[in-house]
Amino acid sequence: MRPDTTLELLATPAEVSGVRRALRAYGADVQLCASELVTNVVQHLGEGVPVTVRVWCDDGGRTRLEVTDPDPRALPVPRASVGADEESGRGLALLDALAARLGVAHGPGHGKTVWCELEAGPGGGAVPVVSAGGPGRTATAGRDPR
Repeated sequence: MRPDTTLELLATPAEVSGVRRALRAYGADVQLCASELVTNVVQHLGEGVPVTVRVWCDDGGRTRLEVTDPDPRALPVPRASVGADEESGRGLALLDALAARLGVAHGPGHGKTVWCELEAGPGGGAVPVVSAGGPGRTATAGRDPR
């Protein structure tokens, strides 16, 4: 399975809207997940960090989104709670709610890839999958469990 779309960019707030525009064909959920992941790079690693965004759909309609950055140590960790007045801190909770699967993979070189998979919905958009284990998914560090 090869990526249908690959974007290579320097992570800046201005690039986040460009990523959303570039991924419009994949639907609002993929756009939201991608913008949250790129925003995390900007917030936690700084502006100008090189990022690669890859998106593709498999034959079953599942969409996979990957965001790769060069820092293997800055792992995404959902915040336990976010106050009603706080302006940030909800991005990973949104990804967890939207994604069928979510995780972090470390490549053979430096850096990491944060990935998520979204199921195709009836209208072509991605929707969360609810399994016997419940609707939430937890980010996992390490290898992709596929």
